[in-house]
Amino acid sequence: MEMSKDKTQKFVVKFFPEIMVKGTKAKRQMVGQLYNNLQTVLHKIDEKITVKKFSDKMEITCVNELIEQVRQRLKDTPGVELILEVLQFENVTTIDEIKIKANELMSHEIKDKTFVVRVKRSGTHEFKSTDIEQTVGGYMLAHNETKGVDLRNAEVTINIELVNNQLNIVTKKYRGLSGFPIGSQNSILSLMSGGFDSTVASYLTMKRGIKTHFIFFNLGGIAHEIGVKQVAYYLWNKFGSSHRVTFTSVPFDDVVTEIFKSTSEPYMGVTLKRLMVMAAEKIADEMKIDALLTGESVAQVSSQTLRNLALIDKVSNKLILRPLSTMNKPDIIEISTKIGTTRFAESMPEYCGVISKSPVTHGSFDRMEKEARAFNYEVLDKAVEDAVVVNVDEIDDDVNEIGQIDVVSDLSTGNYTVIDIRQSDDCIETSVETLKIPFYKLKSQFRKLPQDKEYLFYCDKGILSQLHAQFLRDAEGLNNIKVYRPEKNN
Repeated sequence: MEMSKDKTQKFVVKFFPEIMVKGTKAKRQMVGQLYNNLQTVLHKIDEKITVKKFSDKMEITCVNELIEQVRQRLKDTPGVELILEVLQFENVTTIDEIKIKANELMSHEIKDKTFVVRVKRSGTHEFKSTDIEQTVGGYMLAHNETKGVDLRNAEVTINIELVNNQLNIVTKKYRGLSGFPIGSQNSILSLMSGGFDSTVASYLTMKRGIKTHFIFFNLGGIAHEIGVKQVAYYLWNKFGSSHRVTFTSVPFDDVVTEIFKSTSEPYMGVTLKRLMVMAAEKIADEMKIDALLTGESVAQVSSQTLRNLALIDKVSNKLILRPLSTMNKPDIIEISTKIGTTRFAESMPEYCGVISKSPVTHGSFDRMEKEARAFNYEVLDKAVEDAVVVNVDEIDDDVNEIGQIDVVSDLSTGNYTVIDIRQSDDCIETSVETLKIPFYKLKSQFRKLPQDKEYLFYCDKGILSQLHAQFLRDAEGLNNIKVYRPEKNN
C-alpha cells in the first residue's frame, strides 16, 4: 500500500444533488460543464493542477503550496456541493490495512474526545461498511486516549471511503457553493447599481449557473462607474471567472435631465426605472439575451410596490428576474457579508439620482402612459448608442485608460508614502514609509493624512488602487495620489 506523493494534496469534489437527479443527457452535460469550469479556474492558479472526472465526483490534485488557493476556488465554484481533502492509498484489500492506516493518520484528532467512524464503500469486498466501522473504531479506541465512541453526538467523525481497492481517508470537509455550473444555463443581463441588492441578485444567478453580464446606468460621473466596475470585477473573479462576461456602461445624465423636463415629480422614480429597463432590453437584444435581472425587493422603496413594479415591467417583453423580491433587507445584507460584497457596497461613492417629492406608491396605468408620452425618447436612444462595453476581465485595462492615474514602479524616483489598501491584514514591505489602510476605510481616513505628501496606493493587481485613486481624485479633488506596482522581479 503506497501513499500519494508527500508534496501533493488530493481533493474530492461532490456534485450539487440536483445535478445527480437530472436525466442522463442533462447530467452528462452539467458534469462536463463543471469539469471544464474547474479546469479553467484552477489552471489560472497553476497549469499543473490535475482534474479527473468521474460519474459522481471529481478528483483534483495540486502541490501543497497551492492547497489554500485551490480550496477557496473549489468553495466558490457553482455546482460544487462538498469538498473533501483526502489522503489516498491504492491496493488496499484488508480491514487490517485500513485500521492501521486510519489510526496512523487520524489518532491525533481523537485525543480526549468522543469519536465515531463512518464508512462509504463501493465495489466487491468480503466485508461490509459496518464491519470496517466497527473494526477501525475498536482499534482506535484501544490504541488511543479518548472519551470513547459516540454514535450520535461524536465530537470527531472519522470519514473513510473505500472504492474497490482504493482507500480515501478524509482529513477535512467543506461545504461548496451548490447550484449549477455556470454555462449550463443561458445568459442574463444584470442591472447593477453596485449596492447590496444588485450585487446579491447577481451572485444568486451566478450560483444558479446563469452566465451573468452587467449593465450600469451612469447617473453620477466617473467615480460611481469605477465603484460599480470594482464590485462587478470582484463578483466575476470570485464566482464566475470560468466564463467571459461584459460590463456595459450607459450614460444616463441626459436622460435624467429629460425626466426633470418632461415628467411630473411623483412619477419620476418609476419613470427612471422604466427607462433603465427599456435601455437594458435594447442592449440585451443586441447580445441575444432573453432575460433581465434586478435587485428589487417588494415595498423596499416607493418604486418597488407591486403596482409600480407592474408599471415598470409593462415597458419590456423580456423576462425580468427578481430573486430578492420577497427577501428582507437584513437577509440581503447577511448574504452580502457572506460573499464579501458588503464593504464594497458600504464604500460605494454616492451619486445623483432622481429623488421624487411625494413619490407615487400606487401608480395609475393611464397616468403612467400620459407621462410616458411626454418623454423625448431620442434622448434614450442616444444614451444606448453611446453605451460603452468592456469585458469584465479587462476592467483593469479599461480603468487605466479612463483614469490615467500615474503608475510608479521605482520608489527611488520620488519622496513617496505607500498605502497598502488590500482587505487582508498583511502589509507590503517597501523601502519607504508604508501605511495600512484597507480600501473601505480610505474615504474616511485618507483626508486625515498630511496632504503635502505624495501617496502611492498598492494592491495585488492594481485594480482597487486604480479605482480608489480615481475616485478620490474626482470626488475630493485630490491630485497627490498615484498607483504603486512593483516590478515583477521585485
